[in-house]
Amino acid sequence: MSSDPEAHLPAHHSPLPELSEGSPGARAVTPEDFAAVQSSAEFTQLRSSFRSFAFPMTVAFLVWYFLYVLLSTYAEDLMSTPVVGHLNLGLVFGLAQFASTFLITWLYVRHASRRLDPIAAKLRTELEGDA
Repeated sequence: MSSDPEAHLPAHHSPLPELSEGSPGARAVTPEDFAAVQSSAEFTQLRSSFRSFAFPMTVAFLVWYFLYVLLSTYAEDLMSTPVVGHLNLGLVFGLAQFASTFLITWLYVRHASRRLDPIAAKLRTELEGDA
């Protein structure tokens, strides 16, 4: 038995795309092309749109996270307040941490699909051609 875990794959198999040949329809991109895209108005808009979402959302989540940690540490009476049965406020806030993580992910995906991806696709097409 071979010790190579990929021995069953065809000889030409590669898990990574070939970078040397390029895609059909794509052109060679130079460092000057990247610099031109980086200085374009579209790229500035893309970066601004990303930052206007990512930075405030990161700050809001970190404030929420550290508030939970601080309340858990210093406000034990508040966090142990019963809500329903054996479920207390601390557990509700802890579960809300998970819920807020999923909410932020969903909001980012929606933001990226609506505002970032169209601009990024346009820039990529301009840079690489119809790859």
